[in-house]
Amino acid sequence: MASKSLRVAFSPLRSVLGSSRHSSSAVAPIVTSDSYKKSLLNVNPTEVSTLSNGIRIANEYIDTPTATVGLWIDAGSRWENKENNGVAHFLEHLVFKGTQNRSQHHLEIEVENMGAHLNAYTSREQTVYYAKCFAKDVDRSMDILADILQNPRLEEGAIERERHVILREMQEVETQLQEVIFDHLHTIAYQGTPLSYNILGPTENIKSISRHDLVDYISKHYQPQNIYIAAAGGIDHAELVKLAEKTFGGMKTTVDGEIPFTPARYSGSLMNHRDDANPYTHVALAVEGCGWTNPDYFPLMVANTIIGNWNRAQGGGRNIPSKFARSIHEMGAGQSYMAFNTCYKDTGLWGVYGICDPAHDGLRPFVMAIQSEFRRLFRSVSPGEVQRAKNLLKTYLLAQCDGTTAVCEDIGRQMLTYGRRIPLAEVDARIEAVDQSLLKKVMGEYVYDTDPCVVALGATEGMIEYGLLKAGMSSPLD
Repeated sequence: MASKSLRVAFSPLRSVLGSSRHSSSAVAPIVTSDSYKKSLLNVNPTEVSTLSNGIRIANEYIDTPTATVGLWIDAGSRWENKENNGVAHFLEHLVFKGTQNRSQHHLEIEVENMGAHLNAYTSREQTVYYAKCFAKDVDRSMDILADILQNPRLEEGAIERERHVILREMQEVETQLQEVIFDHLHTIAYQGTPLSYNILGPTENIKSISRHDLVDYISKHYQPQNIYIAAAGGIDHAELVKLAEKTFGGMKTTVDGEIPFTPARYSGSLMNHRDDANPYTHVALAVEGCGWTNPDYFPLMVANTIIGNWNRAQGGGRNIPSKFARSIHEMGAGQSYMAFNTCYKDTGLWGVYGICDPAHDGLRPFVMAIQSEFRRLFRSVSPGEVQRAKNLLKTYLLAQCDGTTAVCEDIGRQMLTYGRRIPLAEVDARIEAVDQSLLKKVMGEYVYDTDPCVVALGATEGMIEYGLLKAGMSSPLD
């Protein structure tokens, strides 16, 4: 049931790349028909209400026999300290191990008999518990979610069992080099702040976290004002509010105001972990991006989409629309890459993660190609590229809102980050407002001549030293 959420990496090119000849001349805007514009306005509204104790409820009615309902909590590893780092993720595991009203066996049988799916995940700024079920069973799912949140049993035996489960999970994560790279990227980019912490926590903390630590975390962070109830599917808003009042209305606020968090502090730096037993080199190059609510979010997303993603196994070859993908394909050393844009409340990481073959000094030209693309987006990105990226980004964001779980996730995340759900028409307008001049301006502010944060893992003998990496963010030799 538990999973780990680390980043928001948009990769719209994966499913919508065409095989047409690359031309950066005029590309028709996606907003060309009245039917498209009307479709953005004809989406059912997201209705929002607030209980007397401060819990907010938001849902979109979708005419379907199923529904997804969940709890989005404004809490994660960012609110931990060195001593209890890992407690949020540890707690996520334990809430499914039984409550004061349901044993673990009873809970599992009840969920299975409904044909429902119960899941959770923890990120640096959010903790989420959700259930996908038949619309007629939303009341039972809400009761289960309320029970696991308010009445977790937290038995000592279950705590000890979960220690071993989490330690095994940590071992599995260590084999997933992409996860390891992004953990290291946060570690060096946000040195000395909680954003640098690993979501799972260090091994010594997992071995020492106690029931007292878990109860203390719940009492501080699982407060009504930190909780959103989000839902999508065949559930009426008025009925959802009644269910929320019945199941969560009794929660009391014991901590006044918002729980403060340590402000982000970005540091440009390099981590080079050489391991010649690995036949490939994994590298991530990032700069400090912006937070969710920053107006520059959408221009950075458009730039992210221009870079896109690619791997050597996909078709297209020299006909790939992305100039950067074509350059990596022709270079020969690159195996794959993806652009990412990870956002938090007050900061973000924007960059590229890739895998290359270090043979014949392949790492150095691969990293230099990434930096060259960053400089090109600042200096000479074409209007056609910008329009194509806007079309792709719109397609991807619309495709994300397919199904009750995806819509519920979108509602919960946006309510936590924006305090509202941005209508699709507004999202479309914000993307469409990005033009060549705005993109260059934003790239100049966030990327060009800035201090990069770089992590390299594997066969990294040819890795460029940091002074040259820094110079490469503004080199005139293109």
